[in-house]
Amino acid sequence: MARVLAVFDDLLLGSNVLGRLAAHEARLTGHADVSVEGVDVLIIDLAATTFDGVALVESLELGDTKTLGIYSHVDVETRRRAQNAGFDLIVPRSRMAREGAALVNKLTS
Repeated sequence: MARVLAVFDDLLLGSNVLGRLAAHEARLTGHADVSVEGVDVLIIDLAATTFDGVALVESLELGDTKTLGIYSHVDVETRRRAQNAGFDLIVPRSRMAREGAALVNKLTS
């Protein structure tokens, strides 16, 4: 079981993501409350409108924490920025909805 922190400004979407992570110890937070201490996987909503998820990750001291970015499949520029920032995994929202727990497992195995 991985310790997961999901950072979303859309609480409905964030809650749906948490529902996909039932096999893990997951919690939801806003961008102002991010601390990766004790976190195995940090999930970032790259389509957030109130914060820049790529810039947020770039500002953190991640240590061993893995990063999973979720983006809108039509936003290729944000995906490219996340790749350049070194995200461990970047997936469209639809894939997160289908494979959420498996994606976290992949990052922590």
